Amino acid sequence: MNRVRKGDLVEVIAGDDSGARGEVQSVLLGKGRVLVRGVNMVKKHQRRTGGVRTQTGIIEFEAPLHLSNVMPVCSACDKPVRVGFSVSGEGRKVRQCRACGAIFD
Repeated sequence: MNRVRKGDLVEVIAGDDSGARGEVQSVLLGKGRVLVRGVNMVKKHQRRTGGVRTQTGIIEFEAPLHLSNVMPVCSACDKPVRVGFSVSGEGRKVRQCRACGAIFD
């Protein structure tokens, strides 16, 4: 089970965008990275290629961040928190806020 999932609200804790919050668009587990909406925006200068119709000009998009540079935001605390795991009453493994004990799932 992962500490960060698609759809979670996360806060960036390191880097140029430190303190920014956004929703997780996707998690790239193989690379240990996460794509956050509206955070770590980069510009790519795209030239027109052969006969293929591609978007040209200056393209601005979100680049992936390393998983260690983001922390999930607890809805109860409204702070970035560490994530623990516990077993619910139904026997499911769930994510839990380490600060207040609230369940994420």
